[in-house]
Amino acid sequence: MESSWVSLLPFLVVIPIAVLSKQVQPGLFMGLILGSYLVQPDLFGGVKTLISYLVDNLVKTNNIRIIIFLYVFAGLISLTKMTGGMKGFVDLVGRNVKTERAAMVLIWLSTIGTFNNPNFRIVTIAPIMKLLKQRLPLSTHKLGFVIEVTSNPVVVLVPIATAFVGYMVSLTGTALQLVGIAESPYSVYIRSIPFNFFSLVIIGIGVYYSFFKKFASDSLGHGTDALNAQLEEEKLQRCLHAYEKETPSKPWNLLLPLSFVLVGTVFLSWWDGHTQTSSFFEAFIKADALGVMLEALFMTLILSLFFFLLQGFSAGKLVTHFIEGGNELVSVILMLALVWALSAVSEDLGFSNYIASNLIGWIPPEFIAPVVFVLGSILAYFIGSSWGAWGLLMPLGVTLAHQSGSSIILVIGAVFASGTFGAFASPLSDNTVTLCTILNLPVIDYARSKLKPSLIAAGITTVLYGIASLLI
Repeated sequence: MESSWVSLLPFLVVIPIAVLSKQVQPGLFMGLILGSYLVQPDLFGGVKTLISYLVDNLVKTNNIRIIIFLYVFAGLISLTKMTGGMKGFVDLVGRNVKTERAAMVLIWLSTIGTFNNPNFRIVTIAPIMKLLKQRLPLSTHKLGFVIEVTSNPVVVLVPIATAFVGYMVSLTGTALQLVGIAESPYSVYIRSIPFNFFSLVIIGIGVYYSFFKKFASDSLGHGTDALNAQLEEEKLQRCLHAYEKETPSKPWNLLLPLSFVLVGTVFLSWWDGHTQTSSFFEAFIKADALGVMLEALFMTLILSLFFFLLQGFSAGKLVTHFIEGGNELVSVILMLALVWALSAVSEDLGFSNYIASNLIGWIPPEFIAPVVFVLGSILAYFIGSSWGAWGLLMPLGVTLAHQSGSSIILVIGAVFASGTFGAFASPLSDNTVTLCTILNLPVIDYARSKLKPSLIAAGITTVLYGIASLLI
């Protein structure tokens, strides 16, 4: 199809609807409907085209592997909660923390075992910090800020064994296909990690606030009476599965599965790629990243099920919790399907060609990365979703970079950085809402308290993208 301004319409529909509804899926769905009817402009043909785009992109090998990975990974995490792994980890690490500095060290060190997913990390470490606040002079706002700094900004920098990797690689691959680049998506993603400047800057600011500066003032927990402490713990137990009274305390039910999936992914990545190169490090680039992650995950799931069954957990209960955990990511899976289909329909409408011939000249190549970061950050802040912002912005960012001659690696880093900003700073972020629910913080008040360091980090990040654009 000949490219024209019409190819922009699906994206122009997506963004305002996503902002107004505060949900990405409705915007993506409306954009897909519009795009499908633009491709096949008749009553029944448009619906048939929409279904075709959804089905054709869902059954692609890499896409279906992403969906399976996300569902199984969420199911496995649910099993670790049910079998007492999370509660055991909380009990294990919280015994010897007696000062604020020790509490900050605990938060940072706990990323080692909980880096796989931001919300998983939050519901693991926030409950113990809330209990510690009952006997230590800790600022709740500061606790929340440091926990969040070590959540989404850290997870996006880890290239293996996280719930983000598959999604980020998939988006990268889809965007590269749009502009006709056949390079390995995982390799490109790995090379973009050092250019997620926002994550690096906000982590540095987080270290500063953790150990050298006081955060926003709020009431400090200098201790409560025994009755209040009991009521707080009982409330926490009702809200979080990890603290249910009937849940056992077995830290190895969390540590062993996480360790096995991590070690298994690393080993299988090398094993899959070592026959194609003599270089140890290049073997990881040559590997089929999605394939080995899925293999390591299924091996971990099988071994974990045997491990849990040997402890006396019933098969029926394990299956039920596995399915419940996987079902929690159905909304994410739906968003992925819509992103893939919308990217395909926009390409058929000539989106990339139109961008190349009409919009590139408006932005000098050296400003592509800073502009993408700023625009993406604004979008992500109002949406409150890093995944949503990445899905909306990645095709546009890569197309702009490719057609203008700007660094694609740098722009991909800017896209991921902008989504990270939104997930961290926005009061609509599920990370923020989850954290505030656990710590009993007013969402807007807490979001306002972290906005200043967030904007400082965003400003530094924008400057860094400008400098990097001139040097690369």
